[in-house]
Amino acid sequence: MKLDILGCSGSLAAPGNPASGYLLHSAGHRPVIMDFGPGCLAALQQVADPSTAHVVFSHLHADHCMDFPSLLVWRRYHPQQPATARNTLIAPGFAPDRLGRLSADEPDGVDDFSDTFDFSPWIPAVSQRVGGLTITPRPAVHPTEAYCLRVEEQSTGKVLAYSGDTDYTRNCVAAARGADVFLCEATWGASSEGKVADMHVSGREAGIMAREAGVKHLLLVHIPPWVDPGEAKTAAEKQFPGPVTLAVPGMSLTV
Repeated sequence: MKLDILGCSGSLAAPGNPASGYLLHSAGHRPVIMDFGPGCLAALQQVADPSTAHVVFSHLHADHCMDFPSLLVWRRYHPQQPATARNTLIAPGFAPDRLGRLSADEPDGVDDFSDTFDFSPWIPAVSQRVGGLTITPRPAVHPTEAYCLRVEEQSTGKVLAYSGDTDYTRNCVAAARGADVFLCEATWGASSEGKVADMHVSGREAGIMAREAGVKHLLLVHIPPWVDPGEAKTAAEKQFPGPVTLAVPGMSLTV
């Protein structure tokens, strides 16, 4: 399984860094977009054909989904490369309404995107197959319906885990158990002390969850442009004995 970082800025896009978006490749299968925040479509065009990709969303806050309407335009209207078949889309259950309103023509309209995507809702702890991957969601701690995702490649058994946006939760530890790579947000920087509860984790808490889950590699993501990423990394390294890497846009790695 190959991972491409389309963007990893937290809460909003930063100069040269789109908001949350990741592309997963499994040999012999169509790629899978995992979250698709502002700026991600431009980055996607550099590594894959947007018309071929499946899409999964951890949750539907704007910084994780706002390039979806533009993806619909590409898939429907590109003069040479429109989508030729429906792809899979998996997201929280209210996605057809939320995402449909983003691209509707009328103020109260809902764009029915079933012409180009086949939608399924997440069901907690129920695995779904997407291309060559099996993805299992576990509820996150966030103000909206949100999930931590465990992604297993069917052909190799390799596991990538993704925190999405969440406060510390044993569900995230369970999703990441024994993962080869754990993409974990570190929104609060070094520490979450004094920060808003039930929203995000810090580098310190990311390190704790990585240690408790016994992951092999911790990859820190979702760090806002006003947070020092070096401080988040240092805090994670104090809690997790394995390798800790700061994600950057354009990074590719093999899981």
